[in-house]
Amino acid sequence: MSRITLRIIAEETGLSKFAVSRALSGKDGVSDGTRARVLAAAERLGYIKPDRPTEHASAVIGAVFDESDTINNEMNIQIQSGLQAEAGRLGYSVLAQWHLSEPNLPGFLDRCAGFFAVNVRDHSVIARIAATGKPLVRAGWLEPLEQVDHVGGTDREAGIAVGRYLAGLGHREIVFVHGEVELRGRRERWNGLSEVVAEMPSLRCHDVTWGAGRTFTDGLDRILAQGGRPTGFFCAHDALAITAYTDLLARGWRIPRDVSVVGFGDYSAAMQVSPQLTTVRVRAAEFGKSAVRRLDARLRNPMVDFAPLRMLVPNVLVERGSAGRVSAGR
Repeated sequence: MSRITLRIIAEETGLSKFAVSRALSGKDGVSDGTRARVLAAAERLGYIKPDRPTEHASAVIGAVFDESDTINNEMNIQIQSGLQAEAGRLGYSVLAQWHLSEPNLPGFLDRCAGFFAVNVRDHSVIARIAATGKPLVRAGWLEPLEQVDHVGGTDREAGIAVGRYLAGLGHREIVFVHGEVELRGRRERWNGLSEVVAEMPSLRCHDVTWGAGRTFTDGLDRILAQGGRPTGFFCAHDALAITAYTDLLARGWRIPRDVSVVGFGDYSAAMQVSPQLTTVRVRAAEFGKSAVRRLDARLRNPMVDFAPLRMLVPNVLVERGSAGRVSAGR
């Protein structure tokens, strides 16, 4: 059965949520008759007053990660770091689960006061968490109009920013290094880059994907065979930038004198190549911190029926040595 909320009691009694909250909490501002009416409706509907975190047997935030999400391992570790830091500051502990199997799921759901689900694609797990009626924040892609708090980055804006950045350096033909995995974040970055192409008729972009035995080298060879001469490369992940480096340098192309390369993520690999990678930083630790703050707001105000929020943490363009102005003759 779904959790009985203030909104449901308000609809049942024809009162405002404010009046219902005052009546249930024993505060003034409502008449004795209204209070009795609200209490009777609450009892009839089976309303259970949520525990405040200070009264909870264990103020634990449950963090759920998808163990199959190996592409985002480094980002997930950063998210967990931010989550634990902010939870500690606010007086919570964190119980992280990288694999939720049926035997341990009920105990985990019972122990935690609220949840942060990070890139969890198993809809049955999300449904089980939501059925507890406890606060939930998600990171990763949602269903359209899904009524849940969410925190994430700005993929489409990143694509726009990189497109304008490379165009500002004089690049007029850009390759989006998409990779072999079709992920929604990568599509959003491509969509953002495509917006810049629509703004600038002189700009041309290629979307290079691969799989089934085909590689980045195959995709670039195809572009060159068709007369393309790209000078800018926007890679959908820093790991793909390493792939691009290997191929471009093998062709004798100098970075950034001949071609420019921009990555995405600002993960450890970005600083381990030469020249160091210009990239878009994902502020993943802030995802965790923002999620804790939102859970804290809900747990400390159980009588308030907050509207779900979409919290976006802007990415940051980090300029290093792999991008430069187009040289003469290119």
